Amino acid sequence: MSNGVLPHGENLRRAICWLGERGRHDIAAISDAAERFDLTPLEEQFLIEHFGNEAGPGDRSPEQGA
Repeated sequence: MSNGVLPHGENLRRAICWLGERGRHDIAAISDAAERFDLTPLEEQFLIEHFGNEAGPGDRSPEQGA
């Protein structure tokens, strides 16, 4: 989803905002964001390393309660 000439890092910033709006940070959501925002493999890896393990509101385990 490249929109012509964008400032360096703009696609990554948009992907982070998009993930935040959806409240999902799982690998599938990050992969969707990488494709949607035309991220480089390095940018996708950054998202996985920094956001991939965060649990969203609907990702609670039974021990944590609902």
